[in-house]
Amino acid sequence: MRSPGSVRRLGFIAAFALVYALVTAFAENSYYQLILTVVPVWAVMGLAWNLFSGYSGLVSFGHAAFFGLGAYFVALAQIEWNLSPWLGIPCAGIVGGLAGLIIGLPTFRLRGHYFALAMLAYPLALLYVFEWLGYQELALPMVREHAARYMQFADHRLYAWIALALAVATMLVADRIERSRFGKSLVAIKQDEAAAEAAGIRTLEWKLRAIVLSGAVAGIAGGFYAVVLLVVTPAAVFGMLVSAQALIVTMFGGVGTLWGPVLGAVVLVPLSELLQANLGNVVPGIQGVVYGIAIIAVILLAPEGVFWKFKDILDRRRAPAAHADIVTSAGTPQTDQRPPRPEPGPTLLDVRHVSKSFGGLQAIRDVSLQVRSGEILGIIGPNGAGKTTLFNLLNGFIRPDSGSILLDGREVSGRRPYALCASGIGRTFQVVKPFRRMTVLDNVIVGAYVRARSDEEAQTLAMTALEAVGLQHAIGKLAGVLTNRELRLLELARALAGNPRILLLDETLAGLGATEVEDVTQVVRRLADRGITIVIIEHTMQAMVRLVDRFVVLDGGAVLTDGTPAEVTRDPAVVDAYLGKRWRTASA
Repeated sequence: MRSPGSVRRLGFIAAFALVYALVTAFAENSYYQLILTVVPVWAVMGLAWNLFSGYSGLVSFGHAAFFGLGAYFVALAQIEWNLSPWLGIPCAGIVGGLAGLIIGLPTFRLRGHYFALAMLAYPLALLYVFEWLGYQELALPMVREHAARYMQFADHRLYAWIALALAVATMLVADRIERSRFGKSLVAIKQDEAAAEAAGIRTLEWKLRAIVLSGAVAGIAGGFYAVVLLVVTPAAVFGMLVSAQALIVTMFGGVGTLWGPVLGAVVLVPLSELLQANLGNVVPGIQGVVYGIAIIAVILLAPEGVFWKFKDILDRRRAPAAHADIVTSAGTPQTDQRPPRPEPGPTLLDVRHVSKSFGGLQAIRDVSLQVRSGEILGIIGPNGAGKTTLFNLLNGFIRPDSGSILLDGREVSGRRPYALCASGIGRTFQVVKPFRRMTVLDNVIVGAYVRARSDEEAQTLAMTALEAVGLQHAIGKLAGVLTNRELRLLELARALAGNPRILLLDETLAGLGATEVEDVTQVVRRLADRGITIVIIEHTMQAMVRLVDRFVVLDGGAVLTDGTPAEVTRDPAVVDAYLGKRWRTASA
């Protein structure tokens, strides 16, 4: 049974299709019919770009490669093999998808602007390749008999209706993806790839799937475009304006949204075409001017597009004012207030002689420690002691130079974060990493995917995790409007949703007021009482001495000492290296 939200979205898509089809039906001017055909084509191209770049955050300047390969395949298939476009266009989608796979495998090794520039190189290279092959201009042969079999219609409104059908089909696919594991995983990667991988997402696998699907859709759009124009040239299908136009219509309407590319195409394409028809002789290249002005306006006024701009305004009006408490992290150790804790079990995580250096800096030096099942282990030490580096080693973000890390007696050092998450190691971060454009529930569902076999199971696990941390009341909120306390609990719930055996908590109490520290501490203690092993880095010593079973103290990347809170807080070496004279005075 479809949810009310799903029915509403389908209703909007159906209404758009009906209105557009009616407008097309009353268009008798052949030029207007061409514009009404081109608008859905660029909406499809924008949706194709959005399926990859909009959701994953990897900016592509190279979608003209997929578009042009689709166009040339349809043209050459009809010229050489007499293949009908009805068959050629779906095959163009296969060609585009294969190109996406071939391009993605090497290019995903790059990051940021290097990735964007590498993507730009592919259509430019293909442009010169097809010119060198002698395909400077391909004209699709006109067919007098059985013209409809070759998509050659006397009434050009039929092209607009076919283009509309392609756009609607692509919108339905995009809508389905947006609400699925596929779409949520891509959005998580876009918001924060490190947090996504720590939550168990195989980032490379999902990015490859995205570029293959995106390339397939762009290939279909290019194939149909060739049929509409009847002439294919390298500059027209591989040129920079093709990729730029797909990017601009999406950025104008809204990146990472279903309606963004459609809105951008409906507004910008007719505007640029009509200005070109009426002022092209006065201002040559006015189409480029329109797109240039549009992108500058969007960057200055609404960097993520019109959709997100209005959504942010509405969210700010609805969000209640947050009142932060003053952070209190110093105080007297109160070891006598610690509630009784059961004896820990056997060693679950065994770190043996691990070292890591960055150039000339020795961040971790011959660290050995054991984490026993069911215990709460605190990692403390001065700034720069190597605490977060140790966590990054434990959950796979960096590889040790030497030593070994054993989980249940099996070597896990050097494994990727998503693999360690699947093995039972959950993680939060020193600087909180929410997926800000996703709701609280969707944030935690992403963390549940590593264990869930279905979307329904993922939602059940997510709700259980949210109830465990006390955030079930906020499931519909966007993560970007949460308070600091709620963000800390959200990140904890996301890690918890994957049913971890060990939770690595990196300064979960940072930035919280006194009452908030106590609330979050109680949550952590309840999780430990459920049998989850917890390793926590924290500077809030007053809370830590009442929370943990044992401390390991790092100083200069090496283990200074370990022991119970009472032992460690009275150790003169720890007081001198970390706690300081203030603690010694308060303890006296």
